[in-house]
Amino acid sequence: MRERPLRFTPRRDAGLYAYERALAHGGFTTVAGVDEAGRGACAGPLVVGAAILPPGRRGAIEGLMDSKLLTPARRERVYDEIMAKAVAWSAIVIPGHDIDRIGVHRCNITGMRRALVALDRRPDYVLSDGFRVPGVDVPSLAVIKGDRVAACVAAASVIAKVTRDRIMTGLHERYPAYGFDVHKGYVTREHAAALAHHGPCAEHRFSYVNVGRALRKNGEVASGEGTSGVSDAGRTEGAHA
Repeated sequence: MRERPLRFTPRRDAGLYAYERALAHGGFTTVAGVDEAGRGACAGPLVVGAAILPPGRRGAIEGLMDSKLLTPARRERVYDEIMAKAVAWSAIVIPGHDIDRIGVHRCNITGMRRALVALDRRPDYVLSDGFRVPGVDVPSLAVIKGDRVAACVAAASVIAKVTRDRIMTGLHERYPAYGFDVHKGYVTREHAAALAHHGPCAEHRFSYVNVGRALRKNGEVASGEGTSGVSDAGRTEGAHA
């Protein structure tokens, strides 16, 4: 039964739980969603979240949607409800130097696999946002803008985003000159100005063009270089109801 594919694609206007309902009709009752946060940033880690929500009404979360569409306060409230209701969840943190070493896309795929393995409950189907996850031993489907059309993917996006935002806010205390608590490591006018003035810190991704340009301009890494407190292997967190 677990090898049966999803035989049709739900309409995008069928609601956030349409994929899970369709899969449940096909016999797949434990569906994991996986998504990332920080892919487009030039500083800080990449964080990959995974989530399994209870089937049916028990898994309904008020206000759940793509994490990028939620205000920070609303995202925190939705995160708390996900933590309370999720059958299983995980968050994998991949530091910037790994991104420099093997590239952001490979880190993204590796992080998705690790997030799924870290779940306390083995899923019988996986929905991923945008990218297919090779090497997963259960049926899976990559869904374009999955965090806007599949509840479990939206939940994974909230987990990844909240986890990463908290890390970046913590890094602001160590590197206050860059404003990580505001822009979270993404390229903004203020971040670009700070990068040009101070040069990159240890949390910047040195393989990125704008960071490399600032490094050459300043001639060396900004003072305060060190580790972020996140281990080379990243960090795994998980819980189950």
